[in-house]
Amino acid sequence: MQKTNRLALAVLALLGSTAAFAQSSVTLYGRVNTTVERQEVGNVKTTGLFNNASRFGFKGTEDLGGGLKAGFQLESGFNSDTGASATTFFGRQSEVNLSGGFGTVRLGNFFPESYYATADYVSMHNHDTGNSSDAFYAYVMPSADKIAYRTPSFGGLTVDAAVALHEQATGGKNAFDLAVNYNLGALALGAGYSKQGDVNQFAGRALYTFGAFTVGGYIQRDEDAFRANGGKRNTFRLAGAYNLGASEFHVNVGRAGEYKNFNDSDATQYTLGYNYNLSKRTKVYGYYTRINNSRAGTYGLNQAVVGAGVDSNTLAVGIRHNF
Repeated sequence: MQKTNRLALAVLALLGSTAAFAQSSVTLYGRVNTTVERQEVGNVKTTGLFNNASRFGFKGTEDLGGGLKAGFQLESGFNSDTGASATTFFGRQSEVNLSGGFGTVRLGNFFPESYYATADYVSMHNHDTGNSSDAFYAYVMPSADKIAYRTPSFGGLTVDAAVALHEQATGGKNAFDLAVNYNLGALALGAGYSKQGDVNQFAGRALYTFGAFTVGGYIQRDEDAFRANGGKRNTFRLAGAYNLGASEFHVNVGRAGEYKNFNDSDATQYTLGYNYNLSKRTKVYGYYTRINNSRAGTYGLNQAVVGAGVDSNTLAVGIRHNF
């Protein structure tokens, strides 16, 4: 009798679990992205294997009825070259949200939408990851402790607004982020603004596709983002891509101007890239990128800080697989 009761309870638990899964959907996703590179930073040369923002995550939604949905997303980075996990396990993203006809309310830890609306949107070669990523874009908005809202789409126009709470008993300041995206067929426009205390940035972006060509760029003005008390600085990046069957040819150039209070702090970055898509999820690729600093410039690969006036470059081949 006891065995029968235990079996009945197990069946009921299984049925209850099945019902719960039927009401929601959970997806496992990720990306493994690894390169072999020959780097040169000043006079130091290195050949090695490098991770390019590999990650995995879980996301899901539950239909609550009446057009209302609950959702979540948890994302963790890891080093594909060593297998080491991130120090903060879900440091890339950890959010819960509610969405409906009113838009989407988000709570948690996630990247600023001002970045996705501008710099990331024109980084077509390697999705702004690894050592060919944009060395100059000024991040201001933190990722953690955020409350955010996204509007529904109004004829291709969406707006994201967020506040990051400082969570300190005394001192500290909240950070604010605003992003706008507007799609007009082949033309995609975007803008983003972030502010935390006296540090702030504003950027605008445009991307246009015609036939096999895509061209675009962004321009940004920031204050004190890379250098404390540096003053204001203008940055721009131009990018182009040509698609031919499974092949993609990429070129971009970025320019960071001088900070007002630091003479000769400007720099230039050039990138040439080639992608070959083996499938919709897997590609092999190669790129060359170079950063030329002026006498007081300190920009390095993957936004590393190098010695003043030190130039960097890398030649890489890699494989990226999405799942």
